[in-house]
Amino acid sequence: MNSQAVEPCAPATDPTEPDGTAEARLLAPWYATGRPATLADHLRHHGAAPVGTSASSPLVEAVEAAGLTGRGGAGFPTARKLRAVADRGGRAVVVVNAMESEPASRKDQFLLAVAPHLVLDGAVLAARAVGADTVHVCLPRTRTAQYRQLSTALDERRRARLDPVRLRLHALPHAYVSSESTSLVRWLNGGPARPQGSPPRTHERGVARRPTLVNNAETLAHLALIARHGPHWFRQTGTPHEPGTLLVTVTGAVAAPGVQEISFGTPLATVLDRAGGPTEPVRAVLLGGFAGTWLPAEHLHTPFTRRDLAPLGAAPGAGILIALPHSACGLSETARVLAYLAAHGAGQCGPCRFGLTAVAEDLAQLAAGRADPDVLHRLHRRVGLLPDRGACRHPDGAARLTASALLAFAADVDRHVAHGACPAAFGAPRLPVPAPTPPETWR
Repeated sequence: MNSQAVEPCAPATDPTEPDGTAEARLLAPWYATGRPATLADHLRHHGAAPVGTSASSPLVEAVEAAGLTGRGGAGFPTARKLRAVADRGGRAVVVVNAMESEPASRKDQFLLAVAPHLVLDGAVLAARAVGADTVHVCLPRTRTAQYRQLSTALDERRRARLDPVRLRLHALPHAYVSSESTSLVRWLNGGPARPQGSPPRTHERGVARRPTLVNNAETLAHLALIARHGPHWFRQTGTPHEPGTLLVTVTGAVAAPGVQEISFGTPLATVLDRAGGPTEPVRAVLLGGFAGTWLPAEHLHTPFTRRDLAPLGAAPGAGILIALPHSACGLSETARVLAYLAAHGAGQCGPCRFGLTAVAEDLAQLAAGRADPDVLHRLHRRVGLLPDRGACRHPDGAARLTASALLAFAADVDRHVAHGACPAAFGAPRLPVPAPTPPETWR
């Protein structure tokens, strides 16, 4: 897995088999055929989407009853977002967030590669539900193959006269914070793809000053299935509090890295086993992505739900699980991630311009065994100053990652301070971290 491209590949096990794995839903056609679905394949498997009428409240009610939450990272209730836009009145806009800027994530790229029409169905259904006449699909401009694939899918739909709303495809600058919802709106309005920290909110005034719904690609694919099969069907897997399935990118020290569709509530250890199992003894896992949390291996029995992970200070995030082996240095891996996050800050406020850089430099010195005696006190103080002070949540994620690393790798911290860097700190990198190079352009 590199930071720019993804090849469609099946998970290590087939969830249609009776081995305790999740029932395939989003990926069911892929398992049935082993190839990306054309429009004809999509309609043959799923049938036509029940588009309904404009401002359709039955769909919003079905999504609410299903308990669908966003799959982009925040986990916000999808029905509430739909209702907030629909209640504003007037012509709304829908934005499909397919930026997937977490370097370790491949789930949305994989889904769009093998089931593009399921995502587009969901976007059109959402548009009709909130009274929108336009859907903007946003991708990073670095993923040229993905752009061509989606262009082909949109052409198929136009020739079939399938959609009652207009669908437009856009290629945006590829930066970590460009996947933030206000970044997309700001770019679509002619500005830079940087987060917009001040009000109004996007559901109040977004693209072209119209109420705007921004949803992750996977979220919309689930919405398309709920519209077809109903909330009871959706709740047949998962947990009562967190129903349904989700896509997870599993990488690191596993035999078969890839994208899995799992039910909420699946233990973390089971997710690793479905990726072929660990190739080395696992020391910790990074959960949720580069803005996520390190969890020691003793917590691998924990179910993959917000409810179960919250007491550990963790969350599913963008559906990322990275296994770190005992032979790797968690401090050096975290230092690489922080250097990347610091380079990809929007540079619009003090925490991004100065705080992230300072924390990244401190952790790099600690990882390299060159830290001064005050580094730990300084790190804890700086990490505590980052959250809730930025124009966006980028500094908050970096602070969460750093704090979790200092806790999960506490023994290494003491060793690096007292005796210098461990031999593993100079080993080959284990996490898929791009070079810490600032974005070339925000426009």
